[in-house]
Parts: sequence; structure tokens; C-alpha cells
Amino acid sequence: MRTSKPLVTVAVMTYQSGLYVLETLESVFNQTYENIELLISDDCSKDNTLEIVNQWMADEKNIQRFTDVKLITVPENTGISANCNRVIDAASSDWIKYIAGDDILFRDCIENNMAFANSNPHANIIFSQVKVYQDDFSEKNYVKTTPEKFPDNLMHTSLTAQDQFHLLVVSDRIHYTPSSFFNRHALLKVGGYDEANKLVEDYPMWLKLTQSGERLYYFHKETVGYRIHSKAINNVGNTVLFKPSAINNFKIRKAVAHSFLPWEMVQSEQHIYRVSRFFQNNGWNKNTKLYSKMYRFASFYLNPFHYIYAFKKRLPGNKNNPFYS
Repeated sequence: MRTSKPLVTVAVMTYQSGLYVLETLESVFNQTYENIELLISDDCSKDNTLEIVNQWMADEKNIQRFTDVKLITVPENTGISANCNRVIDAASSDWIKYIAGDDILFRDCIENNMAFANSNPHANIIFSQVKVYQDDFSEKNYVKTTPEKFPDNLMHTSLTAQDQFHLLVVSDRIHYTPSSFFNRHALLKVGGYDEANKLVEDYPMWLKLTQSGERLYYFHKETVGYRIHSKAINNVGNTVLFKPSAINNFKIRKAVAHSFLPWEMVQSEQHIYRVSRFFQNNGWNKNTKLYSKMYRFASFYLNPFHYIYAFKKRLPGNKNNPFYS
């Protein structure tokens, strides 16, 4: 029965995932799609993640469910991008579904993705809907579904890979990354993930893929449950004006996006970055009414490059320029 459909690799990506990984593994076990290879790739967890994974793997029922089960470990923490690359190297299939060790796959996740792939032979990078929950996946803790409507910008069926690349250079518009489903050869074609970016693996990859001519596809079904919880690295709630990751994200954009942008857009981002660093260094990154007004005034109204961009956007010669549309 398993061999009647193509093999799919589901990769459970773990780091300090002991509180949640069992639920993630069970969600993979319960997939309606039969022919699955399971990889668990741990990035040197210091909690009881590996103990839980090994106990789960010791159950013969769990092993028999899959065509193969592999546990990948490393002696030191290397970051998300390197962990993803280890999966690419170890996978036996043409298709990879990554899932974080604190999230879940809905029962028909792989079935729906493979159905879409079979109906769209040019689709190598596929996205779908993500349901977001607070702390656990009970309906009382449901937060939202993203995207709520079919995307009318980045994933619009009229857009080419080049169009998507231009939109992504302006900003990372993909807020449903946990749904991503990959053809392994498309990832290999662009050299895999950039291991210099230890914490942000997805945005540089979207740029590499679209720049190479790989169009991003989407279907409007819920496939993944995403968990917001206090243990998440970047979870600081609503107490701050901007998350700490905003500083790191600027550095990534400087490395992978700024060379493609008009100069005033780059300078505008640098201005906002300097303001953000100033607020952070002075202990002002607090979501109060006063600091919020101060931050808005400094980053927007005192940003001269914002006005230059607004002027250039109105020039007739920039009407068809993707950076000013």
C-alpha cells in the first residue's frame, strides 16, 4: 500500500522540544498518507527531547508505521539552517515536509500537498494555510488562520518567479512558513540553506528560490498547526515595540536583499535600524503610549528617505517599476 504513492520525507526539527515533541511525532504517525519516511533531526538539545524521541522510537508500532525512521544528532548546536541541510542530505525521497518539534501536521497534510503537487507538475515549492494556537491545540486556544483569504499579492497565480522575487526583496511577505512543502531537488539546485544565518532560514531561501526562477505555489487548505508559547525564542508578547529579531532581520536583509533595492529604500531601512538600536540601548523598547509615539516619530516622520521614496513613487517613469508599485 505504501509503495502505491511516491515516498515523502517528514522531518521533525527539534531543539529543546521535550515539552511538545511527542505531540508532533503523533501527528506524523496519524497522517492519512501512507508512504512516509520519518527523520528526526535534533540540534543538540540539552533537555529531555532525545530521551522522549528514543522512547517513542522504541515502540515497534511507531517504527512499523513508516518506510524508515532515522534520528539525526550532532555534538553541538549549529542553528536552524544547518539542521535543515542535514535533512536534505539524509532524505531518501523527492519531497520533504519540515515540521518544528512544537507544531503539528493535520491528518491530511501530506495527502493534500501531494495531491496539489500531482495536479501542478511545475510546483516544487508549495504553501498552504496555517492555524495558529496559543500554548496548545485545543479549540479554546485557537488564535487565527493565516492567510485568512487566498493571497492576492505574492501567491497570485498571475505572478512569475521574478515578480515574486521583487516583492520579497522589498519585504518578507510569507507569514505561513510552517506550511512549506518542498521538492528536494529544488533545494539542492540553489545550494540548500544558508548556514551563515543560524536563526533565520526561510527568508534567504525564498529569495534564492525565486531568483533562480522557482515560482512559489499555494493552495487554500489548512495543513499545519502552529503553536505560540512562552518557550519560543522570539516570544516577548506585546510588551515591546519591536521584537529582538528585528535587529537580526535587518542584518539578514542587508546581506541578501539590499543590493537589489533602490538606494533610498536601503537608507530608509538603515534609518529605522539605527532608531531601533537607539531605543534598545536606552531601554526604551517598551510598548507604552509615550515610547510608541516617540518611536513612530523618530522612525517615520524624521526619516528623510521615506519622503524621497514617496516622491519617486509618483514619478511617471517608475509606474511599472516593481519597487515603486
